[in-house]
Amino acid sequence: MHHILVFLVEDIAFLPIEVLLVTLILHQLLSIMERRSRLEKLNMVIGTFFSEMGTDLLTYFSKLDPELESIRSNLVVTTKWSDEEFSQVVHNQQGYSYKIDIKEHDLEHLKDSFSKERDFLLILIENPTLLEHESFTDLLLSIFHFHEELSRRQSLKGLPQSDLTHLKVDAQRVYKQLVHEWLEYMRYLKANYPYLFHLAMRTNPFDKAASTVIQDKPAEISDV
Repeated sequence: MHHILVFLVEDIAFLPIEVLLVTLILHQLLSIMERRSRLEKLNMVIGTFFSEMGTDLLTYFSKLDPELESIRSNLVVTTKWSDEEFSQVVHNQQGYSYKIDIKEHDLEHLKDSFSKERDFLLILIENPTLLEHESFTDLLLSIFHFHEELSRRQSLKGLPQSDLTHLKVDAQRVYKQLVHEWLEYMRYLKANYPYLFHLAMRTNPFDKAASTVIQDKPAEISDV
């Protein structure tokens, strides 16, 4: 009985510590699972954005970039890119000027495009998941601001050069943020969804040879 009581007291004494350890471990595991779930939902939203309008918008802006050829080859993402290469390219792009040679007819086109996608953008920005992705939220806000600037003008024809310069700055802000978010999204797809990544490569707005039609079937994409 003496030994039983001794062991019982020892077990009771260490019980709070055991409960604490188990609680901390479970809490950590649940937190990790919750973060992964939020990340999945967040990237589903970002993927929807690029599928619906982001890639087309990036394609349009890139065609207006007079200095695109100086960075085009650096943005042709391949299956051989490592995480370090993605980080290096993202870092290098921060120093690029992202100039856009925008004309009045381009502004009209962008105004119409934004108007058609306004409801879609509102749904995105109301998504609480995006609150955890500050840079993507900033991109949406920049698009909304640019759209508002365009829609508040009765006419986009005959604008003074000073106003065109102002609108060009707004467009370049959206362009720069688009490239950054696109690169980060491509990095995520490559690491987690190879079959989506291969489609994204075949619709790469910076790759002149990009095509959704697969002419050859290399071994690396035979399972996608």
